[in-house]
Amino acid sequence: MAFGFMLIFARVGTLVMLMPALGEQTISARVRLAFALALTFVLYPLVRDTYPATLPDTIGTLSVLVAGEFVVGFFVGLAARLILSALQVAGATIASQAGLAFAQQFDPSQGQQGALFGNFLSVLGITLIFVSDLHHLALAGIHDSFKLFPPGDWMPVGDIAKYAVMTVAEAFKVGIQISAPFLVFGIVFYFGLGLLNRLMPQIQIFFIAMPANITFGLILLLLLLSTMMAWYLAHFQTAMGRFVS
Repeated sequence: MAFGFMLIFARVGTLVMLMPALGEQTISARVRLAFALALTFVLYPLVRDTYPATLPDTIGTLSVLVAGEFVVGFFVGLAARLILSALQVAGATIASQAGLAFAQQFDPSQGQQGALFGNFLSVLGITLIFVSDLHHLALAGIHDSFKLFPPGDWMPVGDIAKYAVMTVAEAFKVGIQISAPFLVFGIVFYFGLGLLNRLMPQIQIFFIAMPANITFGLILLLLLLSTMMAWYLAHFQTAMGRFVS
């Protein structure tokens, strides 16, 4: 029982540490480990039969089983984490178009510096995941990972590589789609500035452009925020749904 429990905990603990909304850096590591331990207790009677009934004969076999659980947990958790990066792409694009690209702040969801818009969208996205109960998909994905990747089986490296590329491509595509109105705004705004500079060269155009750019960018964000986040939540549901059988 202890052998099976520790194997399940190896997979679930790795998943929880990387899973969006559940494994954020702002949450204490002890809290995340306690949650992973509690989740392992819940999953144990459901997935124990997928593991060997007896202890392996050699240390090598045991090491392979443990390493396999870590790899599966790392892959599923990282894939889920990449889904969240769509908001970082959108935030960086919006910040560059709104004139706030150099306004950087620590991003708790990524553990590094990021644009203000990206940080705001990431925190808002995590909040909406909990509010809309989409974190249940993450929990269901943890459970169904034992069906998709049975313990002891070889990992489908080709399928994993294909899925990783597809996840990154989709995150980038959704990030650009979310920020598309700001790209159009940037093109029109800077074209107008260039035209105004040609017509009236004596005007200090940048003293006018910067406040106007930030103001119009914030107004556009206010008007489109609900639509942008609804689009992202639909993407999150679709992407996480691939892990639910």
